[in-house]
Amino acid sequence: MNSQERIRQLLEFREKARKGGGEDRIDTQHSKGKLTARERLTLLLDEGSFEEYDMFVTHRTEDFGLADKKYLSDGVITGHGTIDGRVVYVFAQDFTVFGGSLSETFAQKICKIMDQAMQVGAPVIGINDSGGARIQEGVRSLAGYAEIFERNILASGVIPQISAVFGPCAGGAVYSPALTDFILMSRKSSYMFVTGPKVARAVTGEDISIDDLGGADVHATKSGVAHFTVDDEVEGLELIRKLLGFMPQNNLEEPPQIECDDPIYRLEDELNDIIPDNPAQPYDVKDIITRVVDYHDFLEVHGAYAKNIVVGFARFDGMPVGIVANQPAWLAGVLDIEASRKAARFVRFCDAFNIPVITFVDVPGFLPGSAQEYGGIIIHGAKLMFAYGEANVPKITVTLRKSYGGAHCVMSSKQLRSDVNYAWPTAEIAVMGPQGAIEILDGKTINEITDPEKRKDYVLKKEQEYRAKFANPYEAAKYGYLDDVIEPRNTRFRIIRALRTLSTKKDPGLMKKHGNIPL
Repeated sequence: MNSQERIRQLLEFREKARKGGGEDRIDTQHSKGKLTARERLTLLLDEGSFEEYDMFVTHRTEDFGLADKKYLSDGVITGHGTIDGRVVYVFAQDFTVFGGSLSETFAQKICKIMDQAMQVGAPVIGINDSGGARIQEGVRSLAGYAEIFERNILASGVIPQISAVFGPCAGGAVYSPALTDFILMSRKSSYMFVTGPKVARAVTGEDISIDDLGGADVHATKSGVAHFTVDDEVEGLELIRKLLGFMPQNNLEEPPQIECDDPIYRLEDELNDIIPDNPAQPYDVKDIITRVVDYHDFLEVHGAYAKNIVVGFARFDGMPVGIVANQPAWLAGVLDIEASRKAARFVRFCDAFNIPVITFVDVPGFLPGSAQEYGGIIIHGAKLMFAYGEANVPKITVTLRKSYGGAHCVMSSKQLRSDVNYAWPTAEIAVMGPQGAIEILDGKTINEITDPEKRKDYVLKKEQEYRAKFANPYEAAKYGYLDDVIEPRNTRFRIIRALRTLSTKKDPGLMKKHGNIPL
């Protein structure tokens, strides 16, 4: 065979590999509204940037008739490319080859690019579309999953990891996405569960559909497993590109700053009147966030889960930041189990990757009741406290209205080493709200007043006295727990100036292996 024939053979092999499981299976994939693995990578990465690894790998199984069924690439496309010019490592599971099922060699391909990503310090993006372990390989496929899991764990906090689920992801396969930083699911085609509807029916008698058990909306609203849901894959791939723009390449780099011509001194006069006069009246905290960030652009994370707290990414003067904010428009912004877990995980991600955290506080306390106590609100609330107290990135806190009791301590208070703490004049910082405080402090006197109108007038008077004395920002400012009380319309400028000042912050912390977060 001469050199030209060898080159012709190479090109034929490449073309065969690009066809995956063949045209018929590609057509079937398209008929389900799904893209192929290679089409997904083409849309995700910068044009012409993809460098593929292990195109000619095949499985090594001879049993169950697989000796004569071998496909180049063996069901997963791996390699690296760029997104907005920045290197990323990628793998995309190919459902046209054995239903995307994972084999020993399939796993080895993924592990190879994950190992290299950690060595060069670049993010990993995994696109999941798989029927699970390749049963014909038995324990070798299970070992392959565990090899991947171990690398997810080693890479955690070292390089960003993002998982897109654009098809089935079941059984052991779910744990790799679960170990990554962000999970994105497509409403039309994806689902995740440890055990499927048939097993659930056989073991528990529960009759439930695939979507109701593990669909995108279920994981976005009920379990909190999915951080983002999208209507189609194209939208999802664009979202991944945008999400990566807020992150550094690795934990030793700073987040990418971009040019910004949104004026630093931009005043938002509406903010001076945005807090209702009635302290029980709700408002949407996202109206505040979008007014102060660059170009009013806020990328919310976990938007459909635990809506009483808002988390997401934005920029101030081109600098990426993570934002955490209580949401008075949902359960009055109270902290509960789900909200605490959601915010704690987000704060820890930001801290791992050098992203400053901006916190907007309007929290009346922790949600009371037996369901919360039996569910471990003590431990879950402690997670959020631990996350804030452990974080050594720049932390800026703005108290908008209520900040009561233990929830005040948890929400990036000065005592949890928040660097700069501002408050609006509308802030109420106290052990508890006026109503509860007066019931404790003057309960005996109140009960002795028999006339209902006089009792009402007395309570109102005492609440006003309490609010004037304690439920205001100046009491906290008097002790240095607040650095300043600011005019709301100046919030953008004050945050940017604080971020600039804190850009050289150094806080290595105490020497230890790691803390024991209350899981």
